[in-house]
Amino acid sequence: MARCFITHSVENCIHVSAICKIFSKRRIMYLLWPLLFLHVSAQHWTLFDGQPKQPTQEGSIRLVGDHPSSGRVEIYYDGQWGTVCDDEWELAEAQVVCRQMGFPEAIIVTPGGQYGEGSGPIWLDDMNCKGSESSLSECSFKGWGVTDCSHKEDAGVICETGPNITSNRQFSVDNSMGLSDDLDLLFDSGDGCDFSINVRDLSEEAELEFCVHRLILLIYPELNITKESRNLTVDVSQTCHPHVSAFLRYLYTRQIEVSIKSAQCLHQLAFIFGVKKLMEDVGRVFTLLLPEDNNFQTQVSMYEYGVRTGDLVLQENVLQYLSWNCEFLISSPVWSTISFHMMDALLQRSDLVVKDEALLLEALERWIQDKGDEISSEQQASLLNHIRFLLIPVDKLYEIQFSSSVLYQNHEKLYLNGLLRGFQFNALSFSKIKSKMYNISNNYLPRIYTANEWSLVINVTSFRYPYPEQSNRIQNFYTPVHPSALYREQRVLWKAWVFLSVQECSSNGVSCNSVPVARLFTEDNQNSYTNTIHFSNRLILTCKNQNNVFHVQDFKNTMAVIPNNSTMSLPNPCPDDYSFRFVVRPEYI
Repeated sequence: MARCFITHSVENCIHVSAICKIFSKRRIMYLLWPLLFLHVSAQHWTLFDGQPKQPTQEGSIRLVGDHPSSGRVEIYYDGQWGTVCDDEWELAEAQVVCRQMGFPEAIIVTPGGQYGEGSGPIWLDDMNCKGSESSLSECSFKGWGVTDCSHKEDAGVICETGPNITSNRQFSVDNSMGLSDDLDLLFDSGDGCDFSINVRDLSEEAELEFCVHRLILLIYPELNITKESRNLTVDVSQTCHPHVSAFLRYLYTRQIEVSIKSAQCLHQLAFIFGVKKLMEDVGRVFTLLLPEDNNFQTQVSMYEYGVRTGDLVLQENVLQYLSWNCEFLISSPVWSTISFHMMDALLQRSDLVVKDEALLLEALERWIQDKGDEISSEQQASLLNHIRFLLIPVDKLYEIQFSSSVLYQNHEKLYLNGLLRGFQFNALSFSKIKSKMYNISNNYLPRIYTANEWSLVINVTSFRYPYPEQSNRIQNFYTPVHPSALYREQRVLWKAWVFLSVQECSSNGVSCNSVPVARLFTEDNQNSYTNTIHFSNRLILTCKNQNNVFHVQDFKNTMAVIPNNSTMSLPNPCPDDYSFRFVVRPEYI
């Protein structure tokens, strides 16, 4: 067995830490507070942000407890964290704390050291808040450090986090592949353990110690553990301490329960220990968070975090969601902030949901202009080469050549080459183009274009019986055969239909085992294009009163069966009230 392990030279010590800050007041971030701190150098990063952490500001507050939205209130002053006395501690004061922390409101005021006694100074006493202050230090109080209280009177709060159906869900990860259950007992008993793992928080006020077996740790070469190593010290935020034991047990058993609240700590622990499989599994849990932030800040930052940790599954999940919501991402303030490598990854995808390719080009040009000197000329050119000029509507393609933008002038040759290929694509048969152009790759494959001439929306007011009138769920619409000018004048008649019951399916000659089901088909008998063009249509599901796309489904044999909440890759935020967008996607074959 020993030859299966790769050993490295002993490091003097391994200290790991990372700093996380709240960068959004949306409720999604309330679930992301329990962070693992990893010390990688003199520079620190937030978990998802990746930017250097700024020094703690005077007047900053934190909650110390077992849950991110509740705990003992502590405030930072004169370079030191201290507590708040519960004298005159009422709901108004608690409201200020919760809102300063980014929570909607306070639920309960907790006096009398309910969350344990703090240490250090008691900075505030006899608080008098109106409830409208933006920070606790703006309220009236005796004076910094002026108090007659003891730490038995340390004040606390419980804040409202907002409703979230996914927050308490548990997800079982099992990579045991027949490993003996005795390994679990071995970890719990500690029999024969010969290696110490010391877990501290950055303030060194709390410390845990675990006795484990060096042989288990030797499996993970990133730890640089050797047969001579005796201990390992990691600095972990106190909030994450409750999850360390479950993680270490996973190293023995390859089994663990993951929740939204524990996911971030477990992911960072897996990153530190080099447990890539667990990172990927926990990264899938992060997928549940994606629909929660309509401002896209969480998703963009989550992608960057996935890049830093090398989690390809997390990166793909985020990119897919942002691709489906690309049209809304483009119009958001976050668009101008995304990185070059993220833009590069997005533009290579065919599952981007956008009005048309021209809109995507305009958005890219705006992004490049906003970035200025941050993006080199070579990087600009590489991104512009991802634009599928062949699929830009011919009238808009014609207008591009009259653009007076600096970007066009700086990359005129690139634009002119794209325009030439675009006009050729619209004027020549695909077989002739393909025989001469060997490097067009995906340039002739459509993304998911939602312009009116290519899509239709059916709103379903309710999936509950009695169902909406069937006549409201059946619509006909025409599309061109293909965006190419050779086929644009030929029209195809499509029938879009939403079935809400199995009986409704059978009465219309359709077999379906679950509902709702969408059907998109054509009764066009023209054969002039059937040997040249294939339709790879898509169904897009969005909430009627929201912008976010939470599911995109292929049509197979004209049918698109809608998965239920447990089988969708993303949670359905509006299970009984969403819109069906039918999108026609013609492809050359």
